Amino acid sequence: MSFPFDNSYARLGTGFSVRQAPVPVSAPHLIALNRPLAAELGLTLGSDDQMAQVFSGNALPEGAQPIAQAYAGHQFGGFSPQLGDGRAVLLGEVVDIKGRRRDIQLKGSGPTPFSRNGDGRAWLGPVLREYLVSEAMHAMGIPTTRALAAVSTGDAVYRQQGALPGAVLTRVAASHLRVGTFQFFAARQNLAALRQIYEYARDRHYPQAQTPGDLLRSIIQRQAALVAEWLGIGFIHGVMNTDNTSLAGETIDYGPCAFMDVWHPQTVYSSIDRHGRYAYDNQANVIVWNMAQLASALVPLMDDQDSAIDEFTQAINAMPAMIEAEWLRVFGAKIGLSAPTDEDRSLIDDLLALMQTAGVDFTNTFRNLPQSPADLAKAAGFEKWNVRWQARLSHEEDWRARMEAVNPAFIPRNHRVEEAIKAGVDGDFAPFRRLLDVLSRPYIDQPEAADLALPPQPHEVVRETFCGT
Repeated sequence: MSFPFDNSYARLGTGFSVRQAPVPVSAPHLIALNRPLAAELGLTLGSDDQMAQVFSGNALPEGAQPIAQAYAGHQFGGFSPQLGDGRAVLLGEVVDIKGRRRDIQLKGSGPTPFSRNGDGRAWLGPVLREYLVSEAMHAMGIPTTRALAAVSTGDAVYRQQGALPGAVLTRVAASHLRVGTFQFFAARQNLAALRQIYEYARDRHYPQAQTPGDLLRSIIQRQAALVAEWLGIGFIHGVMNTDNTSLAGETIDYGPCAFMDVWHPQTVYSSIDRHGRYAYDNQANVIVWNMAQLASALVPLMDDQDSAIDEFTQAINAMPAMIEAEWLRVFGAKIGLSAPTDEDRSLIDDLLALMQTAGVDFTNTFRNLPQSPADLAKAAGFEKWNVRWQARLSHEEDWRARMEAVNPAFIPRNHRVEEAIKAGVDGDFAPFRRLLDVLSRPYIDQPEAADLALPPQPHEVVRETFCGT
């Protein structure tokens, strides 16, 4: 068993993180292990029992340097100058078989100096949810952190619901650098550390960037594309705080995340999002706001700060149009268009309006659109829209294949995720494994799993999701 660690973040020194070993658990048991990902990372694995010890934090692989990272962040618009890894430790980094540097982190591994009265643990539900959703996102081709392993701990975790089974998730990321990482040092006016983390982030993720402005524009570009991809699959992150916004442009921190069932652009699931700040249709606005906070944290690095404010403001102001262009690309492909134009926007908007009036399922409507889904076809105005759409498709080649490649047949439907969690709490992981297997091929029709593509029945509808921290 070996992990080829090369821990560059730990080498940054004090102030960026604190040394923190995982806190042992009593009876670790391996629930899931992502062996293809492990091979991609260049890991040599041992037996299931050995892997349970490692991925619970009970045994550290040689070369690990466990740390809890420091960062700040805006949470629902309010700034917290110190957050940090309160229930996670970064074991270290490996350079994978494709030459990419990847973090390996344990979530739910016990308290750290950043825990703020928390127990540092995770219960089984959020661990299974993040495993399922992050791997589904990867299979759909959307930048995301990955799930390497899930381990039950044998220990109880106490939440409002009472005693719950504990678990640890092993997460893999391009890095765990966040907007909040920059905010942490900017808030302390620690210019030396701010410059050091800027150079580190640039060298790790954007080596072509020659200035902080270049870095900002590169991150903006990735985030614009990412949020458009979220919107294209009906994904609602739920907690788009700046500490949950990855500088690498990956989807990170799957807390109260959810996938829309019935199409409605103001959909909110998160139990803590009382005012809809992170509603489906506000995610594009929020990511612009988050990038503005990053820009503010970068200003102190500039010699001419007045000029920098002008430059960075232009970059932020250009972002909505960038997101709009990415959205048009994504939704154009969803109706079969290879190069959608501004004139096609009305065709897409009119379809979405029809879908909202009809109250239809977002995912299944797009997947089955070539067959004119019965529930949508009943909507007044659909026949005229369909004539317009067919006329537009007459100028396209391979439109059906294009649609099948971007409109998933399967998503992690909220009620199915909850079903898998409930069974897992009872010791039955078969529903989790079945759902995980189907979600690994989201764009392929799998008749034997047709039940997993069905929208929830009224008694199955999930109306609220929870962070589980």
